[in-house]
Amino acid sequence: MENLLRPLYQERASNKNTLSIILIEKKDQTSPQTDNMEINLLVIVSDETPSIVKHYLIKDQRAALHIVSEKEINKMILLGTNRRIVDWVLNGKVLFDRNDFHANLLERLRVFPFEERKLKIGIEYAKLIRRYLEGKAFFEKGHHLDAYNHIIHALHHLARLEVIDRGFHPEVTVWNQVKEIEPQIYKLYEELIESDEELEKRLELLFLANDFLIHSKAEIGSSHLLKIMKTKEFWSYEELLHHFEVGLYSIDLSVLIEYLVSRGLLRIESMDAKGNGIFNCVYSIKKMLHSE
Repeated sequence: MENLLRPLYQERASNKNTLSIILIEKKDQTSPQTDNMEINLLVIVSDETPSIVKHYLIKDQRAALHIVSEKEINKMILLGTNRRIVDWVLNGKVLFDRNDFHANLLERLRVFPFEERKLKIGIEYAKLIRRYLEGKAFFEKGHHLDAYNHIIHALHHLARLEVIDRGFHPEVTVWNQVKEIEPQIYKLYEELIESDEELEKRLELLFLANDFLIHSKAEIGSSHLLKIMKTKEFWSYEELLHHFEVGLYSIDLSVLIEYLVSRGLLRIESMDAKGNGIFNCVYSIKKMLHSE
């Protein structure tokens, strides 16, 4: 199959914007990792054109060509938005590598720079808080299946946070990583999905455990945001949202800020009166964590 695709990837390799070409072959009969395609070609390019996916039929076998910009690949790595493609980068067969681009990318993934780790932990922590709060709200209203869905996602973000904190990128099989790295969290996951207790009881225990874990992870989970906020005295929400790193927290930034306010790590202050008792709301650091 690789030989049949040779004209396709040779054409891409001759383009000066092509940085790397990676081959991913289907290994199992059912393979969501490859969208059940017999083969995938991932082409990473230097220009910022939108991602392109093309499907081909070659001698009754299906192939897919994915063209992704370097900027988008970096975003996927940083935010974990497409762990499948990151897995392809890590484990695919390299057919073309311009100026050691792919080799350098693998080295970056292996080293996992500390500042990238802090940002990824902050993003996962914010997602963890949102899922926990939304799940708890469903639980308190008696919507146990919806609560179950949210607590599963909360545990997943907690698992990813632990993996990142240990210096590893979360893989598609993140629970296999967590089983080795942090058995306590893996045990919580097992208890939720395998326990013979009634669902309501399982959820009640899991929300209590998550409340404790969220509290205990506050130092590491908020260190990235608080380090940035330390650079000046007051921040409006709009300023934080438009900061080139903090903006990556997206819709979860608000719940993270509210949680840090409730923990006494941030304070809310009013500024610039607009008349009729309306003020701008700004945030400042009330107490720096030990790590800072």
